[in-house]
Amino acid sequence: MNAYLLNECLKTAAAAARLAGDIIVKNLGRLSGSDIQTKQAFDFVTNVDRWSEAVIIKTIREKFPSHLFLTEETLQQEGPATSYRWIIDPLDGTTNFIHGFPIFSVSLGLEHKGEIILGVVFDPLRDELFHAIKGKGAFLNNARIKVSETGMLEKSLIATGFPFRKKELIDQYLRAFKKIFAHVSDIRRAGSAAIDLAYIAAGRTEGFFELNLSPWDIAAGSLLISEAGGVITDFAGGGQYLLTGNVVAGNREVHAELFSVIRQVFQGVVER
Repeated sequence: MNAYLLNECLKTAAAAARLAGDIIVKNLGRLSGSDIQTKQAFDFVTNVDRWSEAVIIKTIREKFPSHLFLTEETLQQEGPATSYRWIIDPLDGTTNFIHGFPIFSVSLGLEHKGEIILGVVFDPLRDELFHAIKGKGAFLNNARIKVSETGMLEKSLIATGFPFRKKELIDQYLRAFKKIFAHVSDIRRAGSAAIDLAYIAAGRTEGFFELNLSPWDIAAGSLLISEAGGVITDFAGGGQYLLTGNVVAGNREVHAELFSVIRQVFQGVVER
């Protein structure tokens, strides 16, 4: 895809994310019990997730009718390797949203030939739009961003997410948490992986680890991190995080330290 079309994709993704964000914010605090359904144990979906997804798909399809979609709530489209496919989380942080906890986001990644070439993460409450195009850098509201230069663990703020879909892994997770917590400034659990990854790209945190995520949680944020000068891998140190859902990320120094702990604790435990 040439530069002009990539920029058109970015404009379209940003517009779609903002439209979805409007729906999310207008419905914050207005859910009834009938608006919330259980997908699986401890994992929920709301009508707002579905409305947000619908407006995103409609906006993209009007501009790029041949593009495919992989979304959290409805579409799992497959096509040839040369296809362009959008990987979308219309409301990342649904549990936060249900409870009125003000951290959630919209995440859109564009995949081509097995690579994420464009990513947008939008925080509608703070009007923060993070974006990246492969090879062009990462940006927050059109200002270039980069990962933190803090390389010492004791001065680092680390983000994480609990394995709420795989609670049987809590013992291994807590073992890693304990090892990491003993050596860092502090740890945060925001409840939106897309926000966590965007914050690493913006230098607000130094590192992140979580397991059993979905591709739509990771796609856009992974490109933000790499384009901001950071490192993101799976728990084996490779690039299969969209498939495994297991993520270690950070600036170069902190990623290496986190990965060393994660490899010791999780080796052979979380393979899918």
